[in-house]
Amino acid sequence: MKFLSILLLSALAGVLSGEHFHSFMVGFGVAALAVGTGYWLAFRCSTRYPQLAVLMLMMGAAAKIGVTVTGVMWGLEANLISSPFVFSLSYLFFSIVATYLYAKLREFQMSRLVVAKAA
Repeated sequence: MKFLSILLLSALAGVLSGEHFHSFMVGFGVAALAVGTGYWLAFRCSTRYPQLAVLMLMMGAAAKIGVTVTGVMWGLEANLISSPFVFSLSYLFFSIVATYLYAKLREFQMSRLVVAKAA
């Protein structure tokens, strides 16, 4: 049900931002890439080396900020962001959605790991 509502809201937002679709897609791309990079860095070594957890979380946050700044600069330079309002709403929404989906993916991976160790 949650996935269906996320899909419906995403499609509705894309249709409503029709005139500024490039801003919408840049917001989606930058948010997905930034959250993915931060997530990948934050949880890369934290399970094998718990001592590095805080360092990896800080590196993930710094990487997310770096990817966001680079993506916004690239979007503005290429004149793809025609509406900063549509871009910021798209970035906010897809940042929350990508974080939710990566957390669900991590939960699924950890449950498979526990089952594999038990067997």
